[in-house]
This record gives sequence, C-alpha cells and structure tokens, in this order.
Amino acid sequence: MPQKRPADEGILRVSTPHPDDSQDITLRPQFLADFIGQEQIKANLWVFIQAARNRKEALDHLFLIGPPGLGKTTLAQITAHELGAEFKVTSAPALDKPKDLAGILSTISERTVFFIDEIHRLKPAIEEMLNIAMEDYELDWVIGQGVAARTVRIPVPRFTLVGATTKAGMVSSPLIGRFGIVQRFGFYDTASLAAIIRRSARILEVEVTDDAAEMMAACSRGTPRVANRILRRMRDFAQIATKDAPVAHINAPVVETGLARLEIDALGLEEYDREILRTIIRNFGGGPVGAETLAISISEAVDTLEDYYEPFLIQCGLLQRTGRGRMVTEKAYRHLKIAPAAGNGTHGQDRLLF
Repeated sequence: MPQKRPADEGILRVSTPHPDDSQDITLRPQFLADFIGQEQIKANLWVFIQAARNRKEALDHLFLIGPPGLGKTTLAQITAHELGAEFKVTSAPALDKPKDLAGILSTISERTVFFIDEIHRLKPAIEEMLNIAMEDYELDWVIGQGVAARTVRIPVPRFTLVGATTKAGMVSSPLIGRFGIVQRFGFYDTASLAAIIRRSARILEVEVTDDAAEMMAACSRGTPRVANRILRRMRDFAQIATKDAPVAHINAPVVETGLARLEIDALGLEEYDREILRTIIRNFGGGPVGAETLAISISEAVDTLEDYYEPFLIQCGLLQRTGRGRMVTEKAYRHLKIAPAAGNGTHGQDRLLF
C-alpha cells in the first residue's frame, strides 16, 4: 500500500478550482495514501509511479475517464507529487493555437506532469502537434511562409501527459492510442463518501457525527465534489444554529433541516433533477424524447444535461436512454408520486399519487 512521505521540494503546483467549488483546493489530498475510493485505480497507479521512480524515468502518459467531480484533477496532482515532479495544468479550450501548446512544452523540465482537462475539446491542429510530442518528444514547427516554409523538429524533455475527459468517445483513436495508462473512474459508494466527508470535516475544523456523515453521503450523487459542497452548506446551517459554540457541530437533525431547505431528497435529487423527470412525464408522456428537445424544454445546454444530470438519473434507475430518446422509468413515477393514466403504461397524462 502507498505510504505517506514528506513532500518533495521544488514542486510547482498549479491548479484551477472548479467555479462551484472554490474551497476544494484546500480539501484535495496530496498523497495516494490519503486518496479515498477508486481502490483499483489507486493500487495500479501506485505500482506504476514506484516503478517510474525506481527507473528515474517519466511516468507513461495517463488517461483519466469519468464524470465531473470524481477526482481526476486531484489524482493528476497526486501523481506529480508522488513522482516529485513539476506539475503544470491547462484545459483544452484554453489552447487556442499550436503556439500555445508549444509555449508550454518548450518550457517544461524533465519528467514534468502536464495535465490537460477536457482533452476531448482539443482542436485538430493542436492534437496533431500533441501526438508527435507524446510519441517522439519533439515539436513539429513550421518556419517561414510559402515556398520558403520548412519544418523544424524541436526536442522537448520527456514528460508525462495526463489527459482527463468526461467524454472518452469524442477523443480520437490516434490520441487515445498514445496513452500507456488508461483508468476509468466510477461513482463512489456511500461508505467512501462518508469517509471523505469525515476527512474534509477535520480539515475544516467541523465536528460531524457518523450518522450525519452517512446522511450527507447518501445524497451526494456518488460524487466527492458534491459531498464536500453539502458538507460546507451543513456547516453554515450548524454554525448559525449554534453560534455560541466554539466549532460548528453537524448532527442528524441539522442535516435533515439543511437538506430540506436545499430541496435535496433522500436519493440526492435536487429540484432541477426532479423538474427534468416531471418535464418528460407531463410534456412528453414519459418519453421517448430527444436530448435536444428536452434541453430546450428545461432551458439547459445539451452538454450539461448529458454530462451532469443524466448520468446520475440513469444510475439511480430513474431515466433510460433508448434509441428513440430519453424515457422515465416506473421508479421515477413512484419517487415523484405520479402515476400514468390508466391503460397507458408509463405514458400519457399523469395524476398525483396520494
């Protein structure tokens, strides 16, 4: 198992917090031993990192796949930390021209861990340059114009590219083929999320009971980012409820009250999740309905619908993706206390269940 060790000196850490998660940077673990969940990924990566350290080589390129908020950026930072290497980070939309990528790769040091988030959004010209850099550790650069133009290969230090994506199907085969290590993240179970909440509570200097941690974990959508967000909101409720106490104390009654005020139910569904299901039922007879039509109906972007809302609804068994479109399940009707009109199965007009 990975062991804790003192932080290596001379490590550059650059990170960009999620817009909805400004405090997550303080909650990120620095070592594999502190990373909770994703046990198979963690165990394999520990072996690969130790082998690379023993050979004093750059770690092979690492490809991380999974929904948002599961720890891809955190694991990239941990990889650099465990390797004792420089860490540089950017996102694919920020790389507008090939010279942007060339500017980064021409200034990195040996064994640098270079993290690109949303790598499926790379532009073709930048992706082609990156392919050559990953395989040959050279930059293909064109000097001059017209008949005087010539190609120059500029060597770059051996580095480790860590690419993260929520849409692996949109990444081209030539790019995926250059990653030596491919790891796929899954949603976290309740026990792992409760452990993450307890760890974050210690960092935030908040007291949380075990039953409160379990309640928060159960409605965290299988995602550590959501778990930490709920913890911080429960801390706010607890702090105001017990303002004379030296530290905020989160117990089951505080969580029950807080979740009710945030309109989060026992499955972790927020009001917008329930509105998506109700829209399919009431406007489209329970489905099927296409993603674009549904997105317009709820005034949301298709990407947000597919990347953030649908995965959890499908995981909960409330929504189905079919060849004809999205359909709600019988479980969704029961959860919302809505029943279909008699004789129409799960379609047609609905009525409230009392």
